[in-house]
Amino acid sequence: MAGATISGFYAHMIRLENISKQNGNQLLFIEASAGLQKGEKIGLVGPNGAGKTTLFRMITGQEQPDEGLVAVDRGVTIGYFSQDVGEMSGRGVVAEVMDGAGPVSAVAAELRELEAAMADPARADDMDEIIERYGEVQGRFEELDGYALEGRAREVLAGLSFSQEMMDGDVGALSGGWKMRVALARILLMRPDAMLLDEPSNHLDLESLIWLEDFLKGYEGGLLMTSHDREFMNRIVTRIVEIDGGGLTTYSGDYEFYEQQRALNEKQQQAQFERQQAMLAKEIKFIERFKARASHAAQVQSRVKKLDKIERVEPPKRRQTVLFEFPPAPRSGEDVVTLKGVHKGYGVRGIYEGLDFQVRRRERWCVMGVNGAGKSTLLKLVAGSTEPDQGSVAIGGSVKMGYFAQHAMELLDGERTVFQSLEDAFPQAGQGSIRNLAGCFGFSGDDVEKRCRVLSGGEKARLVMALMLYDPPNFLVLDEPTNHLDMATKEMLITALSQYEGAMLFVSHDRHFLAALSNRVLELTPEGVHQYGGGYTEYVARTGHEAPGLHE
Repeated sequence: MAGATISGFYAHMIRLENISKQNGNQLLFIEASAGLQKGEKIGLVGPNGAGKTTLFRMITGQEQPDEGLVAVDRGVTIGYFSQDVGEMSGRGVVAEVMDGAGPVSAVAAELRELEAAMADPARADDMDEIIERYGEVQGRFEELDGYALEGRAREVLAGLSFSQEMMDGDVGALSGGWKMRVALARILLMRPDAMLLDEPSNHLDLESLIWLEDFLKGYEGGLLMTSHDREFMNRIVTRIVEIDGGGLTTYSGDYEFYEQQRALNEKQQQAQFERQQAMLAKEIKFIERFKARASHAAQVQSRVKKLDKIERVEPPKRRQTVLFEFPPAPRSGEDVVTLKGVHKGYGVRGIYEGLDFQVRRRERWCVMGVNGAGKSTLLKLVAGSTEPDQGSVAIGGSVKMGYFAQHAMELLDGERTVFQSLEDAFPQAGQGSIRNLAGCFGFSGDDVEKRCRVLSGGEKARLVMALMLYDPPNFLVLDEPTNHLDMATKEMLITALSQYEGAMLFVSHDRHFLAALSNRVLELTPEGVHQYGGGYTEYVARTGHEAPGLHE
């Protein structure tokens, strides 16, 4: 643990001391140490598969280290949010959220049962008992501050973009992404002494993300979290713990400071390594030159001994970062897509009434709007996967569109491997060029032989991107393209897209991605549609808010 002595450990409410852990053949941790103090906010970083989730599971006691000690102070409560939310159904959303808050939720459940019994004509004979019991239970509920807790549960759910009707509905009716938010709300309502949050930013829209940021800034317990959203991480954490090569290294500062520090350390280590290599080469040359001469025997011996004793400096570990370069896209006409008088609604809910909008060559529009404002609908209209009720959507001359949607990942053939999927799409391409493309999108070596059904969300997203970008379209329509991508892949994508010459229309909740790539903003609000020249950064400066649902 860099920058902390062992004696400093005892101020930590959670301590990892000299832990070693092996998963199958993979050594995840070798005598690694770190700690979390009360009120400290730590970001956990490391390449995919480095052991971040295993670390969380060891702290919560779901897994044990092979050696070493994981110590949690007596009485410390821990709330753990993971991507694996398990089964949820049969209860209302608010009840599910309150369930994490201990005994009060059981009392709340009984209150609801008694309320239902009071309204049930079949139970009229027991009414006196029911009413008496209701009085006792209600008293207990008040003692436990239950009404305030329910109010807080609703506040947290509203912050995570739940509507009132969703809060009162059955949790089982929600999609996976919304169930994740329910699981997150449970932990936030608990306000435990320590929160372990594994990718809490993954399934949130921009408004919820910014709300969560503020909530965590005001949270007084200890926080250990992972996130692929650098902006989110940067604004919350004050320390970084990095998992690398089996060790845990602590850096004081936010994510940006860690990146600078890491680059500096690598540079210093490289220089040290090169100096030592030059010195060793000189010594070896001397030994080679004089080892046959009796007159230099003593000198040679002492130098050989000295060489044996020198502790070797390792070269810095090279992070694998691949750069993807677009072949230039064919040039399109000036008008890429034109929407005139577009009306679109679902059932009684009108989304667009007379929308006029145009994308021209080299414009990169990001679409902003609260949940349900019609961001994805606009992209579907442009991509032709849904028709307008009225009005027209016209694609310009020589426009070749690439559309990335969340459902594209479900369309991959589960039985085909990564390599076969690319080969099917580009039968003219040679094996070498397909392997090269796969490598750019993080599929190296045997990864190309993985079947699509075993790929993680991030791997599927990378494969869909590779399929879309190899033969580049000149108009990209992207719906949350970075949802499952890790920071390194996201950076690669931003670098590649910033060189891209075509037009773009995209929705994203990643502020780094928005700021780096947009040069126009289309804002959808209940009052109407606003267009801004200049990208996301100018939009924030001009409107004073980072997302349309937040008016500061």
